[in-house]
Amino acid sequence: ARGPKKHLKRLAAPSSWMLDKLSGTYAPRPSPGPHKLRESLPLTIFLRNRLKYALNGREVTSIVKQRLIKVDGKVRTDTTFPTGFMDTISIEKSGEHFRLLYDVKGRFTIHRITPEEASYKLLKVRKVALGAKGVPHVVTHDGRTIRYPDPAIKVNDTLKFDLESGKITEFVHFDTGNIVMITGGRNMGRAGVITHREKHIGGFDIVHVKDSLDRTFATRISNIFVIGEGSKPWISLPKGKGTKLTISEERDLRRRQRAAEQ
Repeated sequence: ARGPKKHLKRLAAPSSWMLDKLSGTYAPRPSPGPHKLRESLPLTIFLRNRLKYALNGREVTSIVKQRLIKVDGKVRTDTTFPTGFMDTISIEKSGEHFRLLYDVKGRFTIHRITPEEASYKLLKVRKVALGAKGVPHVVTHDGRTIRYPDPAIKVNDTLKFDLESGKITEFVHFDTGNIVMITGGRNMGRAGVITHREKHIGGFDIVHVKDSLDRTFATRISNIFVIGEGSKPWISLPKGKGTKLTISEERDLRRRQRAAEQ
C-alpha cells in the first residue's frame, strides 16, 4: 500500500462504463485528471468499447499516440485520460466530434455533435474566490480556474466557455425556470426545468425539477447542472432528450418502431 492505487478491478469500475463481468479481471483505471474516477470515462473505453475503433488496448495506444484524439481542443496521448461530463472529444482525421453526456439511464453515450458545437463547452461553477494579489477567479466542475470572471457569476451558475480562446462567452444563473441536466443520483441523465429550490441550513439543498412530460422529481443541488436559459438548452441533447420513460412506455415505443419498420 505504498502510494496511490494503480489498478482497478473490473467489478469495482463504475457501472456507467457498462463493462461485462467476465472478459478480464481488471478495468482501465483513469489517470488523475479533471474529472473524478467515478464520474469519468477513460479514453480507452470510449475508443474501444463505445466507438469500436480499436479491438484491444494495444490498438487504443497506437491511435492515441498518433495524436489523433483531442479532448476539449487539446491533444491527449494518455489512454486512460479521464474524460467526463460536457467534455468534447474530436477526431479530426475522421471529422467526428463527440460530447460526453449521460443518457436517461445514467450511462455515458456516444453523442455526435457539429464542429461548431465542439468549439465550446458548458462549465458549472464550483467556487468563486479571490486569489493571490486579490485576483477574482472561478473554479469549475472540470478543474479549470478562470481568472477575472464577470462579477455577476455565482456558485452553481453555468458558463459557456470558448475552448479556442479560453474565455467565458456567456453565462446563465442557477434559477427557477431554467433547463438543467442531472449529473448524479438515481435521476442521472434526466433533463428538466427547475421549479423550486428548498434551502436546508447546514444540510443539502434540494432542487425540484419538472421534465417535458410534466413529471417531477427532486435531487440535491450538487447533482444539478444548468444547461440553458429558459427551456432552450445551449447544447444538443442525446437521443431521448433527457426524458425518462417508464418501462411500459419504452416497450410501447419499441413496438411502434418495429411496426413502422415492417
